[in-house]
Amino acid sequence: MGKKRVIKKGGGSDVLGTSRALSRIPKKKVAEGTLNILATFNNTIVTLADAKGNSIIAASSGAMGFKGSRKSTPFAAAKVGEILGEKASQMGMREVSVVIKGVGAGRESALRSFAGQGIGIKRITDKTPVPHNGPRAKKARRV
Repeated sequence: MGKKRVIKKGGGSDVLGTSRALSRIPKKKVAEGTLNILATFNNTIVTLADAKGNSIIAASSGAMGFKGSRKSTPFAAAKVGEILGEKASQMGMREVSVVIKGVGAGRESALRSFAGQGIGIKRITDKTPVPHNGPRAKKARRV
């Protein structure tokens, strides 16, 4: 019966992969672009693109280390927006136009945390798909 060994996974005091996420920043310098936020019921995916629409950086709450139902929380979305905002400011981003899609819980919190990094927001567009007629209705119940 010797000492119990404690094995730590990862690199130590990394809170939800933040330092690892900040390590991969493109060397491209971009002044303005588009921020796409896809907030579903299960996850929040945030993508930063340049003016032409080519995606530069992307992050999601699942990639940040959140698992299961915690991926869809506003806290997870805020962490994703914060990380992407830090990356964008290091790339020299000054202004973005935001496109929000989906009805998930992380819609506003991802945008607020991104804007909190000091990057100006030119315009906010909501492109959430809305069904005009929806799927075919169920047949009438006969009793």
